[in-house]
Amino acid sequence: MDPTPGTPDQDANSRFDDEDYPAYSMGRAAEILGVTQVFLRSLDSAGLITPQRSEGGHRRYSRYQLELAGRVRELLDRGTAVDAACRIVALEDQLAEALRANEVLERSRREGPG
Repeated sequence: MDPTPGTPDQDANSRFDDEDYPAYSMGRAAEILGVTQVFLRSLDSAGLITPQRSEGGHRRYSRYQLELAGRVRELLDRGTAVDAACRIVALEDQLAEALRANEVLERSRREGPG
């Protein structure tokens, strides 16, 4: 039986699919990425990712933020400095967003007015 829209089960399912939902505690995020909590705090200080805060003030990370942090870690493992890795990841993210926006505009231009 499908959950009724607006019920806790339905809301939980939609959050599960939302890559921006802050589902991971700092400890769990660090464990998933194989990094330290200090590393995650450094990405926050660098301005690359800003985790949401729980009511108790604890950092909460989304899947999307973990993807960015994982990319930084890959660059660090290849010898890139932290500041440079954060800048590279930020620029890659901006480029991906611009390409998505361009694709939407191109599609709407080809389809013409509704």
